[in-house]
Amino acid sequence: MTRSHRQASIRLISDRPITPSNTSKNWELVQEFAKDVFTDSVMKRLLPSEAYSDLRRTIDEGVALNENTADSVANAMRSWAQERGATHYTHWFQPMTGCTAEKHDSFLEVSDGQAIIQFDGSQLVQGEPDASSFPSGGIRQTFEARGYTAWDPSSPAFLRRDTSGCTLCIPTAFCSYTGEALDEKTPLMRAGEALQRHAVSAAHLLGYDSVKRISTTVGCEQEYFLLDKQFYVQRPDLANAGRTLFGAPPLKGQELDDHYFGAIRKRVMGFMEELDRELWRLGVPSKTRHNEVAPSQFELAPIFESCNVAVDHNMLTMEVMRNVADRHGFACLLHEKPYAGVNGSGKHVNWSMSCKLRGNLLNPGSTPQDNISFLYHLAAVVAAVDTHAPLLRASIAHSGNDHRLGANEAPPAIISAYLGDQLTAVVEAIVTGNSLNENDGGLMHLGVEALPPLTKDPTDRNRTSPFAFTGNKFEFRAAGSSQSVAVVNTVLCTVVANALNEMNETLQAKVAGGLERNEAIFETIRETLYAHQKVIFKGDGYSDDWLKEAEARGLPNLRGTPDALPAWISDEAFAVFAKYKVLSRRELQARHEVACEKYNTHLTIEGRCSSHMVRTLYLPAILAFQRRVGDTIMSSKAAGLDVTALRAQSQLLERLAALYNRINNDCEAMEAGMVKAESIEHAADALVVFKAEVLDRQATLREGVDEAELLVEDRLWPLPKYHEMLVIY
Repeated sequence: MTRSHRQASIRLISDRPITPSNTSKNWELVQEFAKDVFTDSVMKRLLPSEAYSDLRRTIDEGVALNENTADSVANAMRSWAQERGATHYTHWFQPMTGCTAEKHDSFLEVSDGQAIIQFDGSQLVQGEPDASSFPSGGIRQTFEARGYTAWDPSSPAFLRRDTSGCTLCIPTAFCSYTGEALDEKTPLMRAGEALQRHAVSAAHLLGYDSVKRISTTVGCEQEYFLLDKQFYVQRPDLANAGRTLFGAPPLKGQELDDHYFGAIRKRVMGFMEELDRELWRLGVPSKTRHNEVAPSQFELAPIFESCNVAVDHNMLTMEVMRNVADRHGFACLLHEKPYAGVNGSGKHVNWSMSCKLRGNLLNPGSTPQDNISFLYHLAAVVAAVDTHAPLLRASIAHSGNDHRLGANEAPPAIISAYLGDQLTAVVEAIVTGNSLNENDGGLMHLGVEALPPLTKDPTDRNRTSPFAFTGNKFEFRAAGSSQSVAVVNTVLCTVVANALNEMNETLQAKVAGGLERNEAIFETIRETLYAHQKVIFKGDGYSDDWLKEAEARGLPNLRGTPDALPAWISDEAFAVFAKYKVLSRRELQARHEVACEKYNTHLTIEGRCSSHMVRTLYLPAILAFQRRVGDTIMSSKAAGLDVTALRAQSQLLERLAALYNRINNDCEAMEAGMVKAESIEHAADALVVFKAEVLDRQATLREGVDEAELLVEDRLWPLPKYHEMLVIY
C-alpha cells in the first residue's frame, strides 16, 4: 500500500529533531534588551548635547525638528547602525493593508566615480514610496503615484536582522501628495494628541495644575496557532486564505481543557525562547507566554508601553513570530479562526491613561468612591463607549473576526462595558444617591494554613464582555488576532477625547454658574454616568436574554462586518473625527472603501480556493473511493459473499454518489454567487451579496465535504486532517 503525502508528513514530523532552545540568563536578558534599538540612552551618548535636547523637545512637546538637528541625528543613527552591520535603511510604515511596508536603500552614494557612505537629515526625515500601489480608497489613482513617508521620532528606530545582514528600520507615517493619511500611524498620532489636550484640560479643571502631559498606555495580548510546515504547505486554504475552509471536527479538541496553561512542549518552547530573545533585542517587552485554550494555540503578552510604540511593537511582534516560526519548521497562524470548532484567536487591547506626576489615571485605589479623578475619567470612558459603540464595533470588523465574535472564546458583537461588582455598585450609588455597601476587596483566605491569604481584586473578570475594566485599565477583548490595533486605538483615543471635552465644558459651565468646584465635578460625573449607564452590563454576554435586554436598552447589535462598516461614514463619525482633526471626511470615506474592498476580496479568495480544492482534490478523492467500493462489490459478488455485507457496501456507494452530486451542486452555486457578487461595481453595495452568495454558500459547501471526510478511506483523503494538524507538532 502506497503512503499518502499526509502519512509521509506525519512520519517526517515525528522524526523531526527539536531545535535546542538558548535559555537566557537574567544578566544576559538585561544586556540583550533593546540592543538593536536606537534608544534614548544611545541618542544621549552619541548626539551633541544641544541636538539631543532639541530632539527630546520634539518627542516630548511636539516642537518641529530643525535641519541641523536632523542631520546630527541621521549621522549618529547611520554610524550606530553601520557598526552593527547595517548596509541599508528603510522607512518602515503601516499602509492600510493591515501589514507593514518597507523599501530598502543603501547608505552608498557615488561622488566623482568614488563610493561614499552618506545618510543625512533629509533622508531620515522624508521618503517617497509609490502611493498608488497601496490601498487608498480613491485618494490616489494609478496616474497619481506620489506619496511621502515622514519620520516619527517618538517611536525608536531599530535593526532588523536576517541571515545576510541587517537593515536600519525607521518608523514613519505615510501620506499622499495632497496630505491625506494613507496609513494607520498618522490618525493614531492625531488621536493621541487630541486625547492629551483634553485630558490635560481635565487635570487642570480637577485641580492638578502642574500636569502638562498625559498619554495612553497599551498592552496587546497576542494569540496565535502553530502548525508544522509539512502540513501547512499541503493546505491551499491555509496558505491562501489563512484559515481552513474545510475540515471535519477533530477526534479530540479542547473538551478536556488540558491544553490551557498546560506544560509547553519542547519544540514549542524552543520557538518561544528564540522569539523572546529576538523581541527583547528589538526592545519589545514580551513578558508572558503560555498555552491557550485550543490545541496548538498559544499567547504572548507584553508589558504596557505608550500607545504609539505599543502598536509599532505589536506589528513587529507579528512579523518576528512568522520568521522565527519558519526557522523552527512551523507556520504561525494569526487568522482569527484557522480551525472551526475550537477557540479562535484574539488580540486583547489593554488600554489606560497615565502621566508621570499622577501615574495611572484609571487606578481606582482602595476607595474608588472617594477617588474623584478616577471617577471622572471612568465616566468619560463609559460615555465614549456608549455614544460611539458603532465606531468601536467597526474598528474590529473584518472577515476573519466575523468567524470568532460571539462564540465561546470571544465577546459578542454588542458593545457593552463591564465594571465589576464594586465599581458597578459605586456607579449605581452615584447615580441614585443611595449609600454604598463596601463589601468587596480585601483578603481572601483559602482555609489551608500553609497557603498565604490572597489579595482580592475589587473586580472579577467577565470573558463575555467586549470592553471590561480589569483593575486599573480597560480590556477591549473584541479585537482580532491578525489586525493592526492602530485602528482600535485611534477610535478609542478620539471618542474618549470627545467625552472628556464634553465633560470639561459641562464642568466649566457649572463653575461659571456659581457652583463650588468639587460639587460641580461630582454633578458632572453623576450626570454623565446617569446618561450612559445603559452600556454597563455585568452578566453573561452569550445569553439570549442579553440580546433582548440590549435591544431594550437601545444598544446596537451589529452582527457582521457588512452591518458594522457603515459606521465609518455615519454623520456621527464625520463629526467626531473632524472635530478633533483626526480624520477628514475624505479620509474616512477612503477607509470605509478600503475596508469594504478588503472584505469582498477576502471572500473572493476564499471562494476561489474552495472551488479549486473541491474540484481538484475532494471530488477526485470521493470518486476514487467510489470506484474502490464499486470494485469491492463486484469482487464480493463474484466470490459469492454474504448478502448483508453486499447491501452495506451498496448503501455506502449510494451515499457517496449522493454526496458527490451534492458537493458538486453546492460548488456550482457558490461559483455562480461569486460571479453575481463580483459584477457589482461599488464595493460597499456588494458586501451583503458577498456574504450571502459566497460566504454562506461556502459554509454549506463545507458541510458536504466534511461529511465526506468521515466516509472516504483515510489513505485516499488528500489533505491533512484536523486531528493531525492540531495534535502533531
